[in-house]
Amino acid sequence: MTSTDQNPAAPPAHVAPIRTFHPRRGRMSGRQVDALDRLWPAYGLDIAELDGPFDPAALFGRRAPLVLEIGSGMGDATAAMAAADPGRHYLAVEVHTPGIANLLELAERHPLGNVRVARGDALDLVRALPEGSLDAVHVFFPDPWPKSRHHKRRLIQPGHVALLRSRLAPGGTLHCATDWAEYAESMRQTLTADPELVDTHGGFAPRPAHRPVTKFERRALTAGRPVFDLVHRRVAATAAPARG
Repeated sequence: MTSTDQNPAAPPAHVAPIRTFHPRRGRMSGRQVDALDRLWPAYGLDIAELDGPFDPAALFGRRAPLVLEIGSGMGDATAAMAAADPGRHYLAVEVHTPGIANLLELAERHPLGNVRVARGDALDLVRALPEGSLDAVHVFFPDPWPKSRHHKRRLIQPGHVALLRSRLAPGGTLHCATDWAEYAESMRQTLTADPELVDTHGGFAPRPAHRPVTKFERRALTAGRPVFDLVHRRVAATAAPARG
């Protein structure tokens, strides 16, 4: 066990974990039910069934740089990024069953051999991953938990960021996006405070062309809310900052 795993991101066994998400099922179409039944055994991972360290290569059948997508929604953005980036693996974590099924169906339709889908708590999965095993972590439009009493449920907070950063390889990126201005500023302060993360843009980043417009982003833009991107890169504690 590493020192990172002893921080608040990993509560003691006798303490119930504080979840950063709402468990969601939802109604599924016949197409989605069929995709889930057929494709889950080969392309799915149930995080609750993990017992000890997890090697992503066992899920993909080969080794390649790995991108972790936390909260992939209906999977359209994940599928688009994976299709444009075949040299890297994309492991999407979601709790919304129709979204899981939809991404599996998209991966089959295109086809996308570099996509796998995990169901459950992303932080539990991250704890099971080897340190330095991720090329990138994407956290796009996480639940902002806007009420002050719920801020403890936010995904981007110091203990969770330290855990995510520890699983990034040196040079790997943590890319967050939100349309909630107060959460965006909280994210910025939290990411900037981490001693092994370097802000690649000196503040909020221009919207990267490689990030597809998500359903949540379209809603935000329609409502007139700005969208904030933050891109931070991991560097070794004693290394000079990586080039942007």
